[in-house]
Amino acid sequence: MALRSKREGAVDSGSFIGRKYRIAQRIQTALALIYPPRCMGCGELTESDFGLCGACWRDTPFIGGTICESCGVPVIGSADRFRTECDDCLKAPPPWKAGRAALLYDGKARSLVLALKHGDRTELARPAARWLAQSGRELLRPEMVIAPVPLHWSRLLKRRYNQSALLARNLGRETGLECVPDLLVRKRRTPVLDGKTAQERGEALEGAIGVHPRRALHLKGRDILLVDDVMTSGATLTACTRACQVAGVNHIFVLALARVAKDA
Repeated sequence: MALRSKREGAVDSGSFIGRKYRIAQRIQTALALIYPPRCMGCGELTESDFGLCGACWRDTPFIGGTICESCGVPVIGSADRFRTECDDCLKAPPPWKAGRAALLYDGKARSLVLALKHGDRTELARPAARWLAQSGRELLRPEMVIAPVPLHWSRLLKRRYNQSALLARNLGRETGLECVPDLLVRKRRTPVLDGKTAQERGEALEGAIGVHPRRALHLKGRDILLVDDVMTSGATLTACTRACQVAGVNHIFVLALARVAKDA
């Protein structure tokens, strides 16, 4: 009688690898009992790790429907065969090719972004990367390079991490695209931009961001995806885009976790 071959990919329960597999499963089960999955927004128990409970999901303003192709903000009306853009982008077209954002910077989304940015909630970058991958799927290109908006070294020492770099790294893992965290650098420290007008933001960032000297050749002819936590006026992403253009990139796209609404 012929022996039936084992199913491809099956683990031999009697082998050394099989025993290690069973031990790993038991450890995971024990950890789930000790540290059950909890909502990233409110801490309530959930079915899976790194997610939101039903209530927080409903309260989180994910961007959908008709959006501006340049900055990702929701716009009134329906999409057609022509490029849809908001009034601001029509008046002053941004230098990048297209942009998207996952969330509106309001309510629960604002709380999540601030927790990632200032509250040491670095674990939020993992689900946020999934949201970024979903919202930015139309921007992704083969051989594209992902690069975060840089922090000045003095702020990095104080904050201990760059939240945009965390998002970019996790997005790279999520999409399989190359991430270069130090592709851009802050050449000088800029003032806090909160509360400043778009013009003031642009003036403050003039010449403040450049390409890392060792990364310049890496950019030549490549498509770049710039990642930031929040897009307000777009001044920071504009400064990053200008620096990439000088380095001779092909196309530049931008992707933000949250977008400040135009009427906010």
